[in-house]
Amino acid sequence: MRYTSAIGVATAITAGLSACGGPASSGDGTGGSGGDGDTIEAGIAYPLSTGFDPMITSGATPYAANMHIFEGLVDLDPVTLVARPTLATEMPKKINATTYRATLRKGATFHDGSAVTADDVVFSFERVLDPKNASLMAQFVPFIDRVTAVDASTVEFKLKYAFALFPSRISVVRIVPKKIAGADAKAFDSKPVGSGPYRFVSAVREDKIVMEKYDEYNGPHPAKAKKMVWRLISDPSARVSALKSGRVQAIEDVPYIDVKGFTGQDKVESVQSFGLLFLMFNCADARFEDKRVRQALHYALDTDKIISTALLGNAAAATGYVPATHPDYHKAATVYAHDPAKAKKLLAEAGVDKLSFTLMLTDNGWVKDIAPLIKESWAAVGVDASLDIQQSAAQYAEIDKGNFHALAAPGDPSVFGNDADLLLRWFYYGFWPENRYGWKGTPAYKRAKSLLDKAAAEPDAGKRKELWGQVTDLVADEAALYPVLHRKLPTAWREGTLTGFEPLPTTGLSFIDVGRA
Repeated sequence: MRYTSAIGVATAITAGLSACGGPASSGDGTGGSGGDGDTIEAGIAYPLSTGFDPMITSGATPYAANMHIFEGLVDLDPVTLVARPTLATEMPKKINATTYRATLRKGATFHDGSAVTADDVVFSFERVLDPKNASLMAQFVPFIDRVTAVDASTVEFKLKYAFALFPSRISVVRIVPKKIAGADAKAFDSKPVGSGPYRFVSAVREDKIVMEKYDEYNGPHPAKAKKMVWRLISDPSARVSALKSGRVQAIEDVPYIDVKGFTGQDKVESVQSFGLLFLMFNCADARFEDKRVRQALHYALDTDKIISTALLGNAAAATGYVPATHPDYHKAATVYAHDPAKAKKLLAEAGVDKLSFTLMLTDNGWVKDIAPLIKESWAAVGVDASLDIQQSAAQYAEIDKGNFHALAAPGDPSVFGNDADLLLRWFYYGFWPENRYGWKGTPAYKRAKSLLDKAAAEPDAGKRKELWGQVTDLVADEAALYPVLHRKLPTAWREGTLTGFEPLPTTGLSFIDVGRA
């Protein structure tokens, strides 16, 4: 998963995905015109690296599929990332500062035909909150104290403390059937059952995922195609060829070099995302204890050259933690423009004469293109960096043992939520600072946590944004882990074959409210 395996979330690899699920409808849409004419075919960039259980999945591809298979009480619009009710009849109602209630959509059913009940909702949240389950989503809802069923269709949430973003944040928890997920979690992981507009049919790890319309779905976003076949095409050239040949109607992650090559019916659009390339330093390493060294390495980078040369202009240099297009954008008090003289001055002030270390990088194609330019920028200020490029899982295995100097890697938690609290907590609260880059126990980390906690309880949106701005200023100045750039995500599709299709600002493709033309 680009945004999680790249940032080291533990991967729960599930075996035996091949040919799971119920019977497929006739044919699998292999024809260039999309099978029976009501099948959406898509070219997906990543193979199945994990199963589908929404509590633990860390794979980009199953996570995207889950947007179609499962629902939350509240979901994020895949294009705008704005929260909207799905299984709930409306956004959760605030009873008091620490109590909310939600009412389930009448007649909602899971794909096995059973009714969605308040007990299923309670079970879904409790399994996420149970530490034994090591849920990826638990870190996003630490404010929930308990969830109870008021009646068969009403759920009440009691919070440990006031959290102003509660109504939208619970979108991270997808509702699953208790009798199925609770009976055999492993089987559920490979054969997911949700209440969304599409039901899972089958999956083959490096081949395809097949889903079909759930006819009994009665929610706000019914399937507009009878079937979907997601072709798992890791090779970028093959993915581009699949679109141009008409084998698929849309592809994700278009190589930057191919963006200008789409003409006629084949359209491409690069959408600005939160997705970033960040530098992370091991602050427990004596070479990087002084923040002036970390700052110097940022000032030394010729980010404009990196963007124009390696990414062909498809990115924006970081001037804050979130991109300038984000609603919670705050320009950091420290902006790392290319300034070799300042970099040399900071290194000298820190007493560093000859700095040498190994820079780990993940093996994403665009990251590998950037790697020599980083080395070149640092060499210009007298810094010798050896490059170590490997798969992200291998790199993070070493990092989690404390065996690293510095890392350049991609990350994008915005698929889970787009508010600044979630995005800031991902890298600056809990696991990452305490276990990865050695920030635990520092005054700066204590300050960041205090500001984030204060913002979480602040009911006034303006004051919240101001507090997030203070966190941004702090993490920019510290540069323990900080973005270099926010990249654009190019998506391509064949015009006239789909209705309602839009590219996403996050990894993946969405066919919610999309049909075949």
